[in-house]
Amino acid sequence: MNQLLRTDFLGIEVKSPLVLPAGIMDMSYSGMAIAARNGAGMVTSKSFTLEARTGHKGPVVAECEGGILNCMGLCNPGIKEGLREVEQFRKNCETPVIVSVFATSSQDFITLTEHVNNSPADFLELNLSCPNVYDEFGIPLAASPGQVSSIVRAVKSIAQMPVIAKLSPNTPDILPIARAAEDAGADALCLINTLGPGMLIDIRMVRPVLYNKFGGLSGPCLKPVALRLIYQVCCEVRIPVIGTGGVQCGEDAIEMLMAGASLVGVGTAVYIRGIEVFSAINREIAVFMKERNYRNLAEIPKLKDHLDRMVQDNEE
Repeated sequence: MNQLLRTDFLGIEVKSPLVLPAGIMDMSYSGMAIAARNGAGMVTSKSFTLEARTGHKGPVVAECEGGILNCMGLCNPGIKEGLREVEQFRKNCETPVIVSVFATSSQDFITLTEHVNNSPADFLELNLSCPNVYDEFGIPLAASPGQVSSIVRAVKSIAQMPVIAKLSPNTPDILPIARAAEDAGADALCLINTLGPGMLIDIRMVRPVLYNKFGGLSGPCLKPVALRLIYQVCCEVRIPVIGTGGVQCGEDAIEMLMAGASLVGVGTAVYIRGIEVFSAINREIAVFMKERNYRNLAEIPKLKDHLDRMVQDNEE
């Protein structure tokens, strides 16, 4: 792996800033291992719940202009079986792994955390932002600063690894939510999850394309929203951010880093460009850095700092 791409995240060195997000090729250890072998610097497990979930009835994925709608419905094998896959992954791969968990109460998040504490996970991600289960659980937990604070604080009281809070774009103002997560002790944030939910209609069959009617929107069309929210949050918090949403190529990843992200999630691009997308984006980032004589990722300028310097120069 190119030495230019090595970086540190919460005390752990990673070979690349690219992260496989939850929900992408991560139901089994083999999917995560394939992503790691192809250049992902970190991988995230499927979001595990206390019990196994079959998810929504198909079709659950549909392409649309500029992106993909999905309504997987948090299908997963449950925390115990899921962690067996994580253990198998770590036996065969040294790439750091984030275990993602989903629940609807502080107590269930605590129980999930207790399971993860006894696993080889490097990080714990609290999925507070899934838009594909509105019909079961209502609005995402990440729409409430109070709930985010309560859950993060409860988990941090027992977690034996860094805690990442995954936030939702489906809220009028993400800043108080990000601050609530930081104040409650979150070690990092991940944003954003899919936008929506949205809908597609088959005009010939006169019915929704997705069986569940609605789904979360991901893909290239999401990038401008993701960049704005990541930039805003990075201007407000001191903890690192994993930026994800619409990244398809090296230039997209550079935009995320300039917006303030420390690492960059690559999800829908796996479907669009294939699993080789990680190695391709790594090469594209390295070419950009060499062209501008950046010796490491830390030298890539952050937009906030660059704009601040411009203001100072103008004042002088």
